Amino acid sequence: MTSTSSSSAPSDPSANSFQVDLRGLVDLLSHHLYSSPRVYVRELLQNAVDAVTARQALDPEAEIRIRLSASAGRVTIEDSGIGLTAAEAHSLLATIGRSSKRGGDHGLETTRREFLGQFGIGLLACFVVARQIRVVTRSARDPQAAPVEWLATDDGSYTVRELPDDARREPGTTVILQARPGAEEWTVPAKVEQLARDYGSLLPYDITFTEGEPEAGDSGEPRGITDRPAVWDRPFPTPAARRVALAGHCSQLFGFTPLDSIDLDLPVAGVRGVAYVLPEPTSPAHRAGHRVHLKGMLLTDHADNLLPDWAFFVRAVIDTDTLRPTASRENLYDDETLSAVREALGARVRAWLAELAASEPERLAAFLSVHHLGVKSLARHDAELLGLMLPWLPFETSEGSMSLQEFTAAHTEIHFTRTVEEFRQIAPIAAAHGLGVINAGYTYDADLLALLPAVRPDLKVTELDAGAVTERLDPVPTSAELALAPFLSTARTRLEAQGCDVVLRAFQPVSVPALYLDDRQARQERDRTAALDSADSLWSGILGALRGSAPRARLVLNHNNPLIRRISALPDEALTGTAVESLYGQALLMSQRPLRPADSTLLNRAFLGLLEWATHSTDSPEGQK
Repeated sequence: MTSTSSSSAPSDPSANSFQVDLRGLVDLLSHHLYSSPRVYVRELLQNAVDAVTARQALDPEAEIRIRLSASAGRVTIEDSGIGLTAAEAHSLLATIGRSSKRGGDHGLETTRREFLGQFGIGLLACFVVARQIRVVTRSARDPQAAPVEWLATDDGSYTVRELPDDARREPGTTVILQARPGAEEWTVPAKVEQLARDYGSLLPYDITFTEGEPEAGDSGEPRGITDRPAVWDRPFPTPAARRVALAGHCSQLFGFTPLDSIDLDLPVAGVRGVAYVLPEPTSPAHRAGHRVHLKGMLLTDHADNLLPDWAFFVRAVIDTDTLRPTASRENLYDDETLSAVREALGARVRAWLAELAASEPERLAAFLSVHHLGVKSLARHDAELLGLMLPWLPFETSEGSMSLQEFTAAHTEIHFTRTVEEFRQIAPIAAAHGLGVINAGYTYDADLLALLPAVRPDLKVTELDAGAVTERLDPVPTSAELALAPFLSTARTRLEAQGCDVVLRAFQPVSVPALYLDDRQARQERDRTAALDSADSLWSGILGALRGSAPRARLVLNHNNPLIRRISALPDEALTGTAVESLYGQALLMSQRPLRPADSTLLNRAFLGLLEWATHSTDSPEGQK
């Protein structure tokens, strides 16, 4: 990019134009690249920090200072950094994509790794809030160079002129922003200070903020912006004191008091920080927002790609000097380096879980009571962690909520249901008859139970089916079942259309009149039959050939229940059939399974039939009233 050379005379500045549409650029920055105008404070701090970093590389003994101030409509930042000459001001401040931070530019040999900015947008980003930017700078590399003023406005023009020597005696740079109409809220002193603390609290240099205009002599007492070292790097007299300090930091940063904290220390990857364990459960689908600092400067507080997805139970804050930012410097670039760091941070979380299991079971139990879902998610893909954590993971069982270690102490043969509804129907009966059943209808539970024999070969794990339950229920004496044969025949005939068998058993609790049992094989057979009924002749032949011997669903009638005995003794066959249909509908509703159209029709018919019977008029005087 070229521009007209300016005169060296202070009174004869020459006007120059950016070779870009500055208004279009500002719109691009504010509406498409940056999420908020607030980033202008970051750009100011970033330029100042890079300038003093370059100055220290040139002169390690140089005094370093960065001062930020604000008054209504005006923001000023002053640094004792490397400064610029007139030629550098032309070349760097007005050129998109060029940066003095690149090794070799203008004699600067410091590598880019030591700097925050890498995209060369620089001060132009400040036009998201400014109508005018004034830069007064003096070079530390060229002591003979005069101070320079660079003055730019949002109409796309700028001037560069050399100033008298007394305009700025010491090397460094002062940047003054004048707010444009509509952006004054971003230059209010309290807002500027808050943004400076948010972005710059971990920066490696002392930064101060004053309210007012230092040049006018009405500034207040300077207040420190930086707060170093980071809380996770500070020494504490005891581990307990450190935990208290970290909990306070988490509360201030994220708004919650953590269950625990996990150090995230990866020296090889240039990452230091801490992960805070959430005190309440959260959805695994929720993408956590982590806080990432790049060389001390806040990059983002909503990084969702820093930790593995399974670690949704923590919120992390780190500082790094190796991960790459996106072009807007508001998130992390997802590359191989980040992938390796993400895996290493995940390993650190796993190690923390292992440490708790080995030495602090009470803290582990408190954690699992809240976040067992996240651990189950992780254990599916980590055999070592599965073996370590499985004894502690809670499951819903027919004997209540307990760990697998407690449950398997009483049951070497484990049955499980794939749906919550099926479990809730069968659990009371299973518990009364000593059948060990686990509810695998919750997320990840079925996967973990399938892996259980690999960890515990002595255990047998099978999916619960109707036959297994029926076999565990007490049979009815043969004489009693023969006496009830007509009733059972009527019941089976009535439910034949529903694809359901009827079985008589005696079981506890007595209060349950009937139990609807179904399994995957029975459902598959019903689906095949339904497809057969609606298929053409070709598919009917194919589906008919696939007919299996799988049992159908079963309605198990409880011979111990008084209602069943009364229904079985009804003399009216039609009323008996209606009552059986009602028992089927009630058991089906208790199982909380989705109703098929045929089931809904049966329920409606049975309900109306019972109403008809209950309200049937008689010729007696009582019936005529």
